[in-house]
Amino acid sequence: MGFIVEGEEETDVVLEPPPNFSMVEEGIYRSSFPQRCNFSFLETLNLRSIIYLCPEPYPEENLEFLRSHNIRLFQFGIEGKTEPSVAILNDAIREALNILIDVRNRPVLIHCKRGKVNSPNSAITCAFFPICIKVKLSLWNRIYK
Repeated sequence: MGFIVEGEEETDVVLEPPPNFSMVEEGIYRSSFPQRCNFSFLETLNLRSIIYLCPEPYPEENLEFLRSHNIRLFQFGIEGKTEPSVAILNDAIREALNILIDVRNRPVLIHCKRGKVNSPNSAITCAFFPICIKVKLSLWNRIYK
């Protein structure tokens, strides 16, 4: 899936979102791991932050993109090969939710490797996590409005 931004034929830009990209809440997005071909699309989101939910180091090419666009990276290394302990998972979710609640960090992209349910890590991060965000934001809005 891609979007074409019209311009001169030689300067047409194809905007391609990362696989499994979707909006969770206004200013909060989720996807699989962004690749170079997705950078132009990500620029249109005017991201302030990325929450990366895997333990592997963030690739240098992606770090350079973040630096050049003043995007902050928050990494929560939830291991995908084994079930994380409840305490570790709770701590990671609590910290990530605190980042999401702070509107200074939005717009924000949350991503893991694949952005879909196919491993313990993905099931937690890309299925359960957006639900937690919606619940937490809903409760937060009720309490503080």
